[in-house]
Amino acid sequence: MSDTPFGFGLPPEEPEDGDEGKKKDQQSGGGQGPANPFGFGGLPGASGPGADNPFAAMFGSLNPPDLGAAFQQLGQMLSYEGGPVNWDMAKQIARQTVSQGTSDGVKDASVGPAERTAVQEAVRLADLWLDDVTSLPSGAGTAVAWSRAEWVEATLPAWRELVDPVAERVGAAMGDVLPEEMQAMAGPLIGMMRSMGGAMFGTQIGQAVGVLAGEVVGSTDIGLPLGPAGKAALLPLNIEALGKDLGVPKEEVRLYLALREAAHQRLFAHVPWLRSHLFGAVDGYARGIKVDTAKLEDVVGQFDPQNPEQLQDALQQGMFQPEDTPEQKAALARLETALALVEGWVDAVVHAAAKPRLSSADALRETLRRRRASGGPAEQTFATLIGLELRPRRLRDASRLWASLTDARGVDGRDALWAHPDMLPTASDLDDPDGFVHREQLDFSELDKMLGEAADKPDLKKRDKGEGDDTE
Repeated sequence: MSDTPFGFGLPPEEPEDGDEGKKKDQQSGGGQGPANPFGFGGLPGASGPGADNPFAAMFGSLNPPDLGAAFQQLGQMLSYEGGPVNWDMAKQIARQTVSQGTSDGVKDASVGPAERTAVQEAVRLADLWLDDVTSLPSGAGTAVAWSRAEWVEATLPAWRELVDPVAERVGAAMGDVLPEEMQAMAGPLIGMMRSMGGAMFGTQIGQAVGVLAGEVVGSTDIGLPLGPAGKAALLPLNIEALGKDLGVPKEEVRLYLALREAAHQRLFAHVPWLRSHLFGAVDGYARGIKVDTAKLEDVVGQFDPQNPEQLQDALQQGMFQPEDTPEQKAALARLETALALVEGWVDAVVHAAAKPRLSSADALRETLRRRRASGGPAEQTFATLIGLELRPRRLRDASRLWASLTDARGVDGRDALWAHPDMLPTASDLDDPDGFVHREQLDFSELDKMLGEAADKPDLKKRDKGEGDDTE
């Protein structure tokens, strides 16, 4: 668990008077102009313009002619009333982060026709190979090649769904810390604090998503469907960076990643309950995070509108903590197991398709496994945003279990387990894969069919309505 779940850094020191103070002021701004008056720190690992000061990315160099426009933007930020997160700001900062160059120092660029064609052909071939190793049909209606900016645009709706539950707890806590009789009088103050909180969330999320856009290779890197349904997407610029030091032909890297993207698409397209199951697990965990109301009461009681970084300091000092309750532990276990099962299935299916056809299949498989297991960009982003490490800790265990199921029951028997969530392996099943593989499974599809037929019988419908024979 991250000590600073929202990634807020410490505010810079106040500049001293005189020329020496001006020098320190310029240094603290990283050459981007005056130091950020709100003291927002950047996302760990970020670099480039605006990395140390996300507002520098928004305001740029605050020369006198630009001050009016900058403070107009600041006023719009403080008057934001659209929800717990200022998503307009998040989108703007994410787009500017990718346009200025992310952690790899490479600036974003439009995808050319040749790269788009290469991605489309790779996904088409990947789907042909997957037909031999899974009973789930293709789930990719289209295949697209995205720039980093296009990835940001396409995935922000999913980020909103994932992050808002935590942000809502912040807003609710801000309104609950004051006695009811004082809330009416403190309305403008609470409103300002909520606007500041929304701006802080928006700033950090925008920076995080912008950095992540420089490292993901598709729309399903973290085991969740972040992009539009039925659209397999790859990022050529990031694929090239990933394969640069592997000693593997670029075409093979692209094809292997297309296999993973297409496999995810099949799963999410043809297991209708899976997306809500995963997002619900994230939401369930997030809603178990409690706010240190005592600390928040101190902040509200001493809040100075001219010193808004007080709110940031409180967030940075660990205001949010997971509740150590059976319900919270169950929510975390449910999420980790679901992620492991998704990633394990994809790993097993892709390996079965790639092993006979790609000489680099083993090397690429191990590279992707280590990238996920070591806490890659996706995990860091979630740890920063909601204090949650979205890591499939038992990916290898799950992959072995799916492979054993294939040997014991065949492809159809293995994939049939996705028909109902209660048919899937549990965390304890990952400890005893042989016991699960050879256990008799209840066919929930037949049970649902029987219940449906019973409900459709005319005599049952009459009984439900209280109707019976007309005879006495």
